[in-house]
Amino acid sequence: MPDSDNILFAMLKKEIVATLQQSVPGISLAIETWKGQEIVHFQEDLAQKVNGRISEKWFYTHIKIENNKLPRIDILNLLSKYAGYIDWPDFKLKNTQWITEQSRSDVTEKSPFTERSRRVWLLILIPVMIIAFALYKGFGPSSFQFCFVDSDKKQPITNQPIQIVLLNDGESPVYKQCENGCFSIKTTRQKIKFIVKTPYYKTDTITRVLNSKFNMESINLQTNDYALMIYYFSRSKRVDWEKRRKQLDIIIAENAQIYQIYDNNTGMELYNKHEFINKLTMPVKSLKNVEVIETIYTGNKISVLRFRQTLN
Repeated sequence: MPDSDNILFAMLKKEIVATLQQSVPGISLAIETWKGQEIVHFQEDLAQKVNGRISEKWFYTHIKIENNKLPRIDILNLLSKYAGYIDWPDFKLKNTQWITEQSRSDVTEKSPFTERSRRVWLLILIPVMIIAFALYKGFGPSSFQFCFVDSDKKQPITNQPIQIVLLNDGESPVYKQCENGCFSIKTTRQKIKFIVKTPYYKTDTITRVLNSKFNMESINLQTNDYALMIYYFSRSKRVDWEKRRKQLDIIIAENAQIYQIYDNNTGMELYNKHEFINKLTMPVKSLKNVEVIETIYTGNKISVLRFRQTLN
């Protein structure tokens, strides 16, 4: 058959696939690979839609085996009618323009689709896209939020910096800062583990099994009483300083390392326990308005203290 008839028959086979997919959505896209039940589906659909019959032998002769001989005109008319056209001449008329354009661009080896075929493809693809989106929502990352609450006052902790250290198996820790006392994360993991660090509350390690149905949770934090004590001592009037010295002596370890951090990265100063107590409690002193940055405990005593001085 002429080259143009070869191309037209290839086009018709593609439209036959698109037509059968309306009745059998899971049918293979390559008609040449059909066999057994797939051919039966085609025979039944052809009989139902255009009252036509083809044998399995004809299918193997003209479809599965490459054959340069064009099928009989009555079969071509039948197949064209099945694909939505009046007959084979109507199919040729409506698709010849496409062949001419393709010949100019020398892309005759590609499988062409008519506007009708594209509409059929859209009808197939839209449900697939909806299902894919639903699967993404079901198995894609989910958002979770954890907000922190003072365990004694039962009030949100919103006036302090809160650092989150994410702990993932086989990965280095990831550091994040909370906003307005809450920490948000989007993940596909089934479990999350993180450390909560804030100056005036005890450091805590949180482990949660995640459930997308319960994506918000409040977590209680215990106050860091010793850090608060140092904070208030530095801001109060210098009375009962001997009593305060004794209290500080109790809560700070003998070999504690105490660091004063200066703003703008200008350095730091190291104190031992007794130097720090003296500066914090003596009637005439230069150390005041202490803002605790971090405390580390050994047993029930402070072994490491980092702080800065503020103007207010």
